Amino acid sequence: WFRIQFQEEQAHAQIFMNYINSRGGRVILRPIAEVPEKWECPVCAFKDTLAHEQKVTAMINNLYAMAEAEHDYATREKLNWFIAEQVEEEETARELIDKFTLIGNDGMGLYMLDQELAARTYNVPSPLATAE
Repeated sequence: WFRIQFQEEQAHAQIFMNYINSRGGRVILRPIAEVPEKWECPVCAFKDTLAHEQKVTAMINNLYAMAEAEHDYATREKLNWFIAEQVEEEETARELIDKFTLIGNDGMGLYMLDQELAARTYNVPSPLATAE
């Protein structure tokens, strides 16, 4: 699940970079803080995921507010897609937290959820969201 999530997040970053470049901006990539590699329990990983998605949502909302203040309607419109995407990301994390919480330590339940998560495939973002 996290491998697929990583691919999706890379695609989102590429959309941002393409958009910035298309508007005459310059993208400068800097190191990001390391993320944990191990968690105490599966639900802990998804609680951290939800917290991270909430942080990303706040950053996108801040960008939207800046675009609004600058009357940058093109950027505001581009960010609408990301806002909707963040609602979905947070909802998914909450649903997985709920599932892990309900399953608890039930081995069969954990196995079935693991199979469900492993079946996730990568869906390319909407072409309307990319800037060529």
